[in-house]
Amino acid sequence: MNYLFGIIILTTLMNRQILFDFNKNADIQGWKIVDDAVMGGISSGSFKLSPDGHGVFEGAVSLENNGGFSLVRYPFDKMKTNKDSKIIIKLKGDGKKYQLRIKDNSSNYYWYISSFATSGDWQEIEIPLQDMYPSFRGRKMDLPNFSKNYIEEIAFLIGNKKAEKFKLIIDKIELN
Repeated sequence: MNYLFGIIILTTLMNRQILFDFNKNADIQGWKIVDDAVMGGISSGSFKLSPDGHGVFEGAVSLENNGGFSLVRYPFDKMKTNKDSKIIIKLKGDGKKYQLRIKDNSSNYYWYISSFATSGDWQEIEIPLQDMYPSFRGRKMDLPNFSKNYIEEIAFLIGNKKAEKFKLIIDKIELN
């Protein structure tokens, strides 16, 4: 029985594709911040590599001037998905709620979204792509949930309708 369980775990791990593996030598130049400043707000986020090799998305969300969000996005070469695909993220949050966002086409004006809560400890978050719903500027769209054959952009957003400081530490992002 333990042998069979080991094979199942190994097969699962072998099916994972790395979207981004943060480490001390990671090139994070492709990660870009988009704050509510694009709409007149004054929230400010930053993205950097920590000395121990983790991606760090941190800053402050402000509600002034109709603001209220900060986002970090990363476009990449298309990665194939299927109906059972999920994104697995190893991260450490600050106890706040965040959104994972994906696009099947970077030129789409909308994102597919799923929210997740952080605990303050290291976690492995699993988000099935089929559970992600389409949204544009905070409004759910009348389109089906994600059912595309590939993704080519990922983002993390904080926008909890309150002024707050935030810090999300990311170790690894995988597609399974």
